[in-house]
Amino acid sequence: MPSGFMTRIQQFGDAEAIIDMDVVETYAALSVRVARWSERFARRGIGPARVVALQASCGIDACAALIALIGSAAVVVPLTNVPATKLAEAKEIAQVESVVTIGPDEWDIEATTGRVADHPLYQRLRSGSAQRAGLVLFSSGTTGRSKASLLDFSRLLARYQGSRPARRTLSFLNLDHIGGINTLFHTLGHGGAIITIADRAPDSVLAAVAKHRANVLPTTPTFLNMMLIAGAHQRHDLSSLELITYGTEPMPGHTLDRLSIDLPRVRLKQTYGLSELGILPTRSRADGSLWMKLGGEGFEYKIVGNVLWIRADTAMLGYLNAPAPFDEEGFFNTQDIVETDGEYVRVLGRSTEIINVGGEKVYPSEVESVLLELSNVADVTVSGEPSPVTGMVVKATILPVVPEPHRDFRQRIRRHCLERLQPYKVPVVIEFSDSAQHSERFKKLRKSA
Repeated sequence: MPSGFMTRIQQFGDAEAIIDMDVVETYAALSVRVARWSERFARRGIGPARVVALQASCGIDACAALIALIGSAAVVVPLTNVPATKLAEAKEIAQVESVVTIGPDEWDIEATTGRVADHPLYQRLRSGSAQRAGLVLFSSGTTGRSKASLLDFSRLLARYQGSRPARRTLSFLNLDHIGGINTLFHTLGHGGAIITIADRAPDSVLAAVAKHRANVLPTTPTFLNMMLIAGAHQRHDLSSLELITYGTEPMPGHTLDRLSIDLPRVRLKQTYGLSELGILPTRSRADGSLWMKLGGEGFEYKIVGNVLWIRADTAMLGYLNAPAPFDEEGFFNTQDIVETDGEYVRVLGRSTEIINVGGEKVYPSEVESVLLELSNVADVTVSGEPSPVTGMVVKATILPVVPEPHRDFRQRIRRHCLERLQPYKVPVVIEFSDSAQHSERFKKLRKSA
């Protein structure tokens, strides 16, 4: 661990650092636990430049082991709730040399897998007088092979300096997500407390907020919509909650409007980040606005043909298994389509998700927002469906709150959409689902819709 960051968190002493399943760990105790993990790794020969898979959720030992691995200048590959086939694929792509597995009641260290991590990008972390810790994060793609981003952990840690309020923050996203990494180190770097959870159902999450008096809830639009539909926010004491941050996907305007009305004392902030770049500083124009300012120290952006390109000090070194879409100036193609209003930017959606209907562009999030205005719609995913006439048509997959005759529901959907949308945006194909339409990261699975 770079001495500056470790020294920083040690100074918080007896303040609460992590609350995991009602077990409270102070910063002093966390420092001892980190030292214990460091000794274990040293005995097993896990040190600088070693590529180590960390198979664990965001608990006390998982956090301590992660910090210890960074301190030993290892390359960490966090893996959480990964199916067996994906797990094997991830280890192969990342050339994992050691595996640390941490469960609720036990842990295990596989000192060597027999692989040798000789990818050229790893050599960039090993060059120079001081070897640097790395982080490998996998994209959440639902089809094909996930892309593996390699980041320099020392660059990420440099962001968590300065003086900010110590807040109690619920850890919603796991450590295999850039948002989960950001939540952990941002909170610890400023003396706050991380509250971990095992269950991400709306009532379970908000019960943890109420019980442990959380101030910050970083989450996703999909989760927030589920929370509103279920009415979970009405069943729990959220008086401690000061800030909800949301990102990973476009926020439906209807959901944001409802949040502003139902939680008027809670500030709402849109975040923006990618595994390839880290989390960018943002500032929402207003709580109920989808417009935000991007950038700050270490970040720049430009817009080329309505596509957002970003240059960041924390940008990945590259993909381990794919070409990296940086231009000659070091700007990364986010593939996000945006519009601008002065200094403010609004993200409309990924270029890969745009539905082209006879030459007209349809952004799924716009149609989803309109459909969420209807009663009895718990969730909706909009995607494209091939058409011999227009190339594509709009398809909506609806998760009802309660069963409703499909014929009547389709008629109601079409009437409402014709009143609110241009004809080419109205769903032609309407299907109904009885299962969740999001990944374990609470992000819409548009490709499987």
